[in-house]
Amino acid sequence: MDLLQAVLATCLEVCKKQLVGPVVLTRVAAYREPVVYNLSVARELAKQVYIAENLAPPRSFSTVTEVYKNAFARARDPSFWREIMANGSWAKIGIYALEAYTIFKIGEMIGRRKLVGYFKLEEHH
Repeated sequence: MDLLQAVLATCLEVCKKQLVGPVVLTRVAAYREPVVYNLSVARELAKQVYIAENLAPPRSFSTVTEVYKNAFARARDPSFWREIMANGSWAKIGIYALEAYTIFKIGEMIGRRKLVGYFKLEEHH
């Protein structure tokens, strides 16, 4: 949390140096406390989920490669697809795919800093 507070303090200093109006500076400063509080609550919630679900990073790279090999082998197997269609777990896999796609699109929007499209390059003559 100290890092976040340092970043916010630096942002406020930059705003002051860039001669940002006092109204904007006051509004940014007003959001500082709620943002810090909400981020600390999210951090504590993530810790509790991490502990409750016994989450841990993979112990070796071979574990990661084994999981992906298994997933790709099952995806190529037609009997796997028949089985998930018969028992209804296709919906769960669809939800996982939708979540992955949504996370990808949110990351793309953050990277572009826009909701739709990319910036147009201006031609300089």
